Amino acid sequence: MCQQCVFMFFKAIIVAVVGGIICLDRVFIQAMLSRPVVAGPIIGFVLRDPYTGLISGALIELLWINKLPVGVYVPPNDSIAAVLIAAGSILAGKELGHLSPELITFSILLFIPFAILGQKIDIWIMKSNDKLSQKAVEDARVGNIKGISRKHVWGLFKTLFCTVPFIFVVLVFGVMILAYVFPLIPPKGLRALTYTYFFLPLLGVAVALNTVKLRGTLPVFCGVFLIVAFAFEFL
Repeated sequence: MCQQCVFMFFKAIIVAVVGGIICLDRVFIQAMLSRPVVAGPIIGFVLRDPYTGLISGALIELLWINKLPVGVYVPPNDSIAAVLIAAGSILAGKELGHLSPELITFSILLFIPFAILGQKIDIWIMKSNDKLSQKAVEDARVGNIKGISRKHVWGLFKTLFCTVPFIFVVLVFGVMILAYVFPLIPPKGLRALTYTYFFLPLLGVAVALNTVKLRGTLPVFCGVFLIVAFAFEFL
């Protein structure tokens, strides 16, 4: 195995572990670390490219800012999407020797469907945790405090054990696809990716304007940052 492949696998393992810990924030600490606008820069910092992480995270933050976990509704796992897009763009850029806006856009198009698959995993974990809750109630009736504690810990580790392998496998194959397919895209396809890159923040701002009352000023910050950053790139 070549040295570059070993480097990519090693980085993918690190990203998967960090991404799994970030996703725990969705169900445990809930300190907003799992928000894409935070998760993206964290992954970027781990891979020594926080700017790309911030761009990726801010885009995903805006696109799904209106998906709230209200009632029994489980939103798409935007944390996984932000981790995969940020890491996939950076690692594929290192494989190809350069990182371009078109590659970031292609990474978004490739990885964003996995947020829906992450949503399915979240639903499965929640349903399986219902059984743990029932057993914890039985432990409470007999005064088994240690049993209750073990079931709480197992519920958290179940999220970690499901998320880390998922991110690792998808990221490795995703980077391979990006590195192989992106150089084959014709000029017209690259031009379409360029237009999409500059269109995405406008779409995100449109979504964010409908959620200002719900989310406060965070969507506005993300939108302004993206517009200014993309304007500098365009100029």
